[in-house]
Amino acid sequence: MSPAVTYNGANPREEFEMAHDVRDLPAGPSDGLHRFLGGSPLTVAFRLVLLSILVGVVLAAIGFDPWNIITSIRLLFRRLWDLGFDAVNWLWRYFLLGAVIVIPVWFLSRLFGSPRR
Repeated sequence: MSPAVTYNGANPREEFEMAHDVRDLPAGPSDGLHRFLGGSPLTVAFRLVLLSILVGVVLAAIGFDPWNIITSIRLLFRRLWDLGFDAVNWLWRYFLLGAVIVIPVWFLSRLFGSPRR
């Protein structure tokens, strides 16, 4: 391994350190706020406004009302409950319709198929 090359007789690590390293400077007045928010306050506010509008549209589509949120949540769960049972009813009907064909075909193929070992 070759020894570290020094320039002007200085330690190589010191040679490449920047004169104004950020870690050496005191924090500015907005650095903490910028880091906490994850960006500039104006940009974060703009993103929050857009996200709030998008979420509001989605919640309005499923029937939420911002002035009556508890009633809206209760109504949403009631609709989901009713939809769940309608889905089970729908699934049962398709199962019965398919089973009228599938079960006899399966039974006949087992009855007249080649013997198994």
